[in-house]
Amino acid sequence: MGRIHELNSVLADQIAAGEVIERPASIVKELVENSIDAHSRRVDVIVENSGLDSIRVIDDGDGIEPDDVKLAFTRHATSKINDRKDLFRVQTMGFRGEALPSIASVADVQLTTSQEGHDSGVMIHIKGGEVLTHKPAAARRGTDVRVTDLFFNTPARLKYLKSPQTELMRITDVINRLALANPAIAFSFTHNGKELFRSAGNDNLQQVIAAIYGIQAGRKMLPIAGEDDDFKVDGFVSLPELTRSSRQYITITINHRYVRNFELTKAIIKGYESKLMVGRYPIAVINIDLDPVLVDVNVHPAKREVRLSKEAQLTMLISQTIRKRIAQENLIPSLDGDEFGPEVTEDDVADLNRRLNEATTTYDVHNETPVIETHSAGADTIDSELSEPVIIHTTSELTSDNMHEFDERYKDEGPALPFGEEVTVKVDSKPENLELDVQDKSDQDQGRFPNLQYIGQLQGTFLLAQAGDGLYIVDQHAAQERINYERYRKEIGQVSDDQQTFLVPLVLNYSTVDAMNINNHIDILESVGLHLESFGQNSFLLRSHPTWFTEGQEEDTAKEMIDWLIKDGKLTVQEFRMKTAIMMSCKRAIKANHHLDEREAKALLERLPKCENPFNCPHGRPVTVHFNDRDLEKMFKRIQESHVPYADDFDDHDF
Repeated sequence: MGRIHELNSVLADQIAAGEVIERPASIVKELVENSIDAHSRRVDVIVENSGLDSIRVIDDGDGIEPDDVKLAFTRHATSKINDRKDLFRVQTMGFRGEALPSIASVADVQLTTSQEGHDSGVMIHIKGGEVLTHKPAAARRGTDVRVTDLFFNTPARLKYLKSPQTELMRITDVINRLALANPAIAFSFTHNGKELFRSAGNDNLQQVIAAIYGIQAGRKMLPIAGEDDDFKVDGFVSLPELTRSSRQYITITINHRYVRNFELTKAIIKGYESKLMVGRYPIAVINIDLDPVLVDVNVHPAKREVRLSKEAQLTMLISQTIRKRIAQENLIPSLDGDEFGPEVTEDDVADLNRRLNEATTTYDVHNETPVIETHSAGADTIDSELSEPVIIHTTSELTSDNMHEFDERYKDEGPALPFGEEVTVKVDSKPENLELDVQDKSDQDQGRFPNLQYIGQLQGTFLLAQAGDGLYIVDQHAAQERINYERYRKEIGQVSDDQQTFLVPLVLNYSTVDAMNINNHIDILESVGLHLESFGQNSFLLRSHPTWFTEGQEEDTAKEMIDWLIKDGKLTVQEFRMKTAIMMSCKRAIKANHHLDEREAKALLERLPKCENPFNCPHGRPVTVHFNDRDLEKMFKRIQESHVPYADDFDDHDF
């Protein structure tokens, strides 16, 4: 008798579940995506104990035909594709028919569904792949799925789950991404009876961003839109001043499906050019509409990764769209004067704290995002793999320093608060009350760059200047670095025949691998005026250098440029020229603690506005910071509780 045999369907489903159902967040993702495919307008997710005890997803979608309910739990049973051609034109979230049977094979699943026009619905109860109940049931339109006893029959998988806080954060991240991808759907997420997230479903993406990342973040998002013959790109990107320490705050969707794609992420960052600080990344939510034939979503079991046709064309479109949009903005950061708010009486503080006692949802008021309540947790509960950090809940009361800002400025904006503490706020559960005012504009001068009048120099490092809208502090090194960069970028891009000859030719020796790399990309070096001659097996001769090299640093500069090429052989000519321009601009910029006379300082301030981007240096640091008149008045308490000038109330004094 042969040893090869066919596995029974339950075991086959359990094997498949290992690829599709990795953790509670996987179940949430699959069930919510089914709800989206069913044309739902509202989806409610309710979990207990981070999904380990119970996961429930309720929608108001199309529902399932009574005759199809049992078949839906059969592996590879789907209503979304019919033949091979459909596989390459997928326009739904799911299509393989694996999610429901995989979930049912490792958990206890109860599904109730009903369609519009039917007198009753259907309920089916499956545990471990075996049907326990299948009968008619009273139900409203839509589908209600409840999953319990996760991995009851595969206990080894339970050992590999992270802490409850980590699993909850993963579920939260999944719901956030789905809400960002589908702003026209109203999502709610409740954990252990506490609502952690809700979106209005009014198709306003900026409001969804504000609900997830905070109102202040929502206000600093810029709408973008661009298209060509094959792609249409739209969404929001943050101003360069609003950044995070990881790329995880970048959300990319293709035909409203959340995907991960390293090249597209790089294209978003590249669109900022030198406006981002090193090691900092923007918040971005970008959707790409394209013909489904241009994307293959069938390359990963969880459908997180995709393969794109014409990827180079798409990345260029994304970068150019972001670059053009950011170029329109005034990028001078202003002092946030909120911390200098008017004093508030203790009675006012007590009154607000009394109103905050009925708490339903916890928020981190510094980032204005929902947080997880854990009454006893230490640093070891934070999972290094998380896309966002676990925020440990500590209840704190408002003080007289921050209460006024919440009570007055934020009274109409829902739960988001302005300070770096956590407080508990009651949230109205009606989605129509979730409209967030994210369109407010500051009173900063909308001119792109002000006409600065020099006042003086501070500590040999900063220039003090004024304009009609307040005080400006200019970092002299960053300012000259920006001016130099734009000059060098032009000079390096227009390589001339002007060369300075070395008195003694420079001999450069490299390993065999490095020498091969240099030979393969020698045209890139020539594009910036470095003409290398072969000189032996692994050596090169450099007889001259471009005249724009810094005197005394010619050899070091040439070697550094060649090292870039060795380190990253994929550098394009444009990227190589940009890196060279940044290096040269930094080498020739004035340093800190260098005192300028009045003529030199004024000349620097006169040249700065003529730059294409006068707001930050090539490394992303701000060139100048703005203190408007209101900021200055609040710092000196010239604006009091009544919001009238100091002189109007206090100039009748005896001192």
